Amino acid sequence: MGKNLIELKNLTKSYNGVTAVDSINMTIREKEFVTLLGPSGCGKTTTLRMIGGFEDPDDGEILFEGRLLNNDPPYKRNINTVFQRYALFPHLNVFENVAFGLRIKKKSNEEIRLKVEKMLKMVDLEGFDKRNVDSLSGGQQQRVAIARALVNEPKLLLLDEPLGALDLKLRKEMQLELLDMQRSVGITFIYVTHDQEEALTMSDTIVVMNKGIIQQIGTPQDIYNEPVNRFVADFIGESNIIEANMIEDFRVHFDGSDFDCIDKGFRPDEPVDVVIRPEDIYLHSNPADGKIQGTVVSVVFKGVHYEMLIDDGNREYMVHNTTMFPVGSSVGMNVMPADIQVMKRKEEEPCEEE
Repeated sequence: MGKNLIELKNLTKSYNGVTAVDSINMTIREKEFVTLLGPSGCGKTTTLRMIGGFEDPDDGEILFEGRLLNNDPPYKRNINTVFQRYALFPHLNVFENVAFGLRIKKKSNEEIRLKVEKMLKMVDLEGFDKRNVDSLSGGQQQRVAIARALVNEPKLLLLDEPLGALDLKLRKEMQLELLDMQRSVGITFIYVTHDQEEALTMSDTIVVMNKGIIQQIGTPQDIYNEPVNRFVADFIGESNIIEANMIEDFRVHFDGSDFDCIDKGFRPDEPVDVVIRPEDIYLHSNPADGKIQGTVVSVVFKGVHYEMLIDDGNREYMVHNTTMFPVGSSVGMNVMPADIQVMKRKEEEPCEEE
């Protein structure tokens, strides 16, 4: 990654006395693909709109290459935005939609032609220049919106749930295409979504938000494998979250047994939360081979694995396994030390919808 491009310092925004973004701090580097992730009403779109200049912060600073942006209107920022509703001009054809920003800047016809043709080729819409935008599919309209944003060569592209209106198959195709575009043009993307899988697929860095507060910033691997609290663990993927006690460094107690782990720095016998991902639980047909014994209470075939709920008398564990154990089977369960993630105990309030 390159040098710092955007810095948010104690950025705050409230609406009618309700805090939408609560004094957040974040640094985004050149050529980075950053995703703001969280449930509805948790501040991610408000953060994006403040960076783009569509909302004024109540407090804090937005720095772009070290220069304060707070008072600059959107058109003076070297930033473009792609919205979920693509906001294309229905009275203009594909070429003129993409050329719009260049005409505003009074570029020559030849420069406009060359840049628009280059962009249409990049978004795989060569030969579509004279088409009416209303005749295009959702995925094609989205490509036009991206081409229109990129043709101005911004240093930063903001994307507010741009795939939200697409069906699942097209959405997954466009995720990969967007990632390819970002890498080929080499500009910074800040992407807003509530879709965890989308964030894990596309991002260099994920910023998990809840109630206007940044919960965790990290790589997709960090966020998935090392969640810092119950909210992040529960929001990113499926999790077994278990109340436990840290006996000592590298040793934790839950469900009647002591388990080796790789965590340290907790007080002796400190109450903690343990996260175990469903795919990290090993099943044994002989219950005695497992540290935990339980009974299979449900089985769902998910295509690449079976999702089973296993009751050990204390709770139901969700387990993903390629081998199916029938309902009613008695099984043993084991977990490797590296797959037991210990977190500080903290009660998380649910995020309210806007």
